[in-house]
Amino acid sequence: MGKTIPRCLQQLDLRKSVVGLATGAGAIYLLYKAIRAGIKCQPPLCSNSPICIARLAIERERHGRDSGEIRRLLNSLECKQDEYAKSMILHSITRCVYLLEAEASACTTDDICLVGEMLDDKDNSVKIQALNALKAFSGIRKFRLKIQEHSIKVLELISTIWDTELHVAGLRLLNSLPMPDYVHPQLRRVMPALMEIMQSDYILSQVQAVRLLSYLAQKSDLLYDILNCQVHSNFLNLFQSSQPGSLLFEVLVFAERLSEGRNATHYRAVKWHYNEQSLHEALFGDESRLADRLLSLVIHPEEEVQIQACKVIVSLQCPQDLGCRPSTCRPSHSYFKNGE
Repeated sequence: MGKTIPRCLQQLDLRKSVVGLATGAGAIYLLYKAIRAGIKCQPPLCSNSPICIARLAIERERHGRDSGEIRRLLNSLECKQDEYAKSMILHSITRCVYLLEAEASACTTDDICLVGEMLDDKDNSVKIQALNALKAFSGIRKFRLKIQEHSIKVLELISTIWDTELHVAGLRLLNSLPMPDYVHPQLRRVMPALMEIMQSDYILSQVQAVRLLSYLAQKSDLLYDILNCQVHSNFLNLFQSSQPGSLLFEVLVFAERLSEGRNATHYRAVKWHYNEQSLHEALFGDESRLADRLLSLVIHPEEEVQIQACKVIVSLQCPQDLGCRPSTCRPSHSYFKNGE
């Protein structure tokens, strides 16, 4: 071989060192890759996450299969759960109902009752998520009547609990449903609370409250209760041009419907009496400054606000039953003096 034993041993030691260094460098590199991947890696998606539910929806549409997600969640809701778990389950049910329409339609009225029972939970977050879930189910026609049965309970919640998220959730649900006549007595009792929410400083709940009141203003047996409801002295601030356009539009629709209602023949046939702090006096009383607010809104930057302000002015000038004919209209002197 031409090599002495000591030299061979030296070369062997050198090769071991090289291999050792290479192995060490490779291990360090692999460790670096593992750490980097760990930093970038997202945690596994739980089946309750919106992304996971969306994936289930896509898979269902692609393969025409029932994912069973809604049924699994409803079954979980029947089991004993803490408040946080119930809230999360209800939140996931809401997502599923919107994304998995066929599965949601396969649910039963018993499932609606199960969700409705959560309105009695002591935790407000559970109540809110239950309201959202019922709102999601209300988009399915066959459940609407069953959900209507919870209207009185929802009205009770929004009138006794001052929680803006609960107000928004409850009012959104009520605005998605027709109000049966048997609910009207409860509506009269909660009218002051609805008026307070409308005058609060939280836009989302204000908009929802005004929408509900606008709908109720078209009910002849509720019109007086609305008009005689007490309001704050600064109520007309709701008509200031500085208010968000979405709120201004809804408030103007409300004013138009009230004006049309009070001008109806059957309503004017009765001599009504209003308290001094009533909504009627704020809008239609002799000391009201609504006319000034309306005129300023005619030049509002948002076109729908301009148009709605003009509609209110027309409704104030021309009682509905007179067909808005200039020759026979009787101007409201509390608004536009001398037919201004």
